[in-house]
Amino acid sequence: MDYGIVSLRSNGMFAFLPLGQRVISKLVALIDEEMRSISAQKLSLPLLTSGHLWKITGRWDTTGQELIKVQDRHNKDYVLSPTHEESVTNLVSEVYPLSHRQLPLRLYQTTSKFRDEMKPRFGLLRCKEFLMKDLYTFDDSEEAAVVTYNEICNAYDRVFQRIGVPYLKVAGDCGNIGGNFSHEYHYQAAIGEDTLLLCNACGISTNSQLVANPDDVSCTKCGNQLTKVTGIEVGHTFLLGTKYSESLDAHYQNEKGKPELLQMGCYGLGVSRIMAAVVEVLSQDEYITWPWILAPFKVCLITPKKGSKEEGAKPWVDHLAEYISCMQGFQNDVIVDDRDKLTIGKRVTEAKKTGYPLIIVVGKRACETVPLFEVIDSRSNKVQVLSHKLLLNYLKEVSIEQ
Repeated sequence: MDYGIVSLRSNGMFAFLPLGQRVISKLVALIDEEMRSISAQKLSLPLLTSGHLWKITGRWDTTGQELIKVQDRHNKDYVLSPTHEESVTNLVSEVYPLSHRQLPLRLYQTTSKFRDEMKPRFGLLRCKEFLMKDLYTFDDSEEAAVVTYNEICNAYDRVFQRIGVPYLKVAGDCGNIGGNFSHEYHYQAAIGEDTLLLCNACGISTNSQLVANPDDVSCTKCGNQLTKVTGIEVGHTFLLGTKYSESLDAHYQNEKGKPELLQMGCYGLGVSRIMAAVVEVLSQDEYITWPWILAPFKVCLITPKKGSKEEGAKPWVDHLAEYISCMQGFQNDVIVDDRDKLTIGKRVTEAKKTGYPLIIVVGKRACETVPLFEVIDSRSNKVQVLSHKLLLNYLKEVSIEQ
């Protein structure tokens, strides 16, 4: 990525530039809204987790070389966290006695995570530092944990549905995190690192890691041959059971006042991976295409070139910018490209490459008796020349359609 979105600072490490930060902020706001709908509470855990906790759960030794381990000046071990099961379970364990009446408990955060990739690649899709939304749940029984699991998966479905890019949900491998079962969310893409097996007849889908012989496999439900596709993993949900609550002594108090182990789940959305993956799926060549809900700005206004005959139309730019910014669906979502030493054509090309969905050119036709404005839908490359009234009506229609 480029165009003011992200910048590579070192191998596997990226800075989010102002436009990229706007995309991230919109995505986080969308996720926060869905998390509130399931009564999840937001917190922020330290990025450094005590190595002692990881040793208790056994993951200090089993995670492998991707785990970034550090020591402070007192030679105490810490983990630069790739995930926070140990940290949040330890936090909840210290709240005891936690009453059964206070459950379910759903805690989440959106923070940087770290992984010592041997060969960082594909930009934000496989890097050393990434932004992740991780949610941890605590219930009083296996049955209640399953209900929570399904409710959160439904919330994740809504997140991806609102983004608007087709996604796949498949049975996943629990891996080092562990648990009873898991599901993965993927965007289908040629550069995806996961092989997914799909049944077009009955809808069963799974990661090939769960199949003994993925080269010759039939659907266990209906017997039809499974289709292979490659996917970019952007979300993962796990029903953990008591793996961490047992190791870290996290209990609640049941109706009889007796301590019982908490049933847990963990749920992750790769925020920066989603941003990169939707660009990979939607874009062509050097032109970025954003989902409407995530575009850094929905409208880009192109001003007249300085010293040109159409410079007299410049007051229209301020008028349109102020008016459109107050319209439903476009609030504070208008950017003005006022680099008036550049030609209009060059700025239009750059606006298309950056992926602004709508580009409005205030050019020579805006100087006519009845001012006209060129409107470019960069998603379809459709160009229209509209009067002021028709332009505003068009924007209202576009907003309603999204």
